[in-house]
Amino acid sequence: MYDKGKIITGLIVFVGLITFPIWYGFGSAGHLPNPEKPKNAKECVEAVDYMRTSHMQLLNEWRDDIVRSGGTRAGITHDGTEYIRSLQKGCMKCHTNKAKFCDECHTYTAVKPYCWDCHIQPKEAN
Repeated sequence: MYDKGKIITGLIVFVGLITFPIWYGFGSAGHLPNPEKPKNAKECVEAVDYMRTSHMQLLNEWRDDIVRSGGTRAGITHDGTEYIRSLQKGCMKCHTNKAKFCDECHTYTAVKPYCWDCHIQPKEAN
C-alpha cells in the first residue's frame, strides 16, 4: 500500500477535527445559573424546591383563580404568613431584579415565559 503514513495521518487529523466539539468542552458544564437571592426575605410562599420546579404552575393557578374565578389576592403560607398573590406586587417585591433572578435561569434553560407579555417589566430589564 502506497502513502500509508499520509492516510493514517489524514485519518487522525480528520477524527480530531470531527470530535473537537466533544473533547473541547469535556468536563465543563458551562455557566451555571446563580440567581440573586432576595436580601429582605428568607422564605418564599412555598418551599424552595417546589418554587424551583413548579413556580409557573403556581403562577398559573393564581392567575386562573384571581382573573377568571374572582379569587382573592391574599395568600397564606404554610407557616401562617400572609402575602399578596401577584407577580409584580408579590414576587417582585422580594426578587427585585428580574435580570439577576428570573432571566438568570430562563436564559440558561432557553425558556421564554410569557409573563411580561401582560405584566410591566421592572425598569432594570429595559
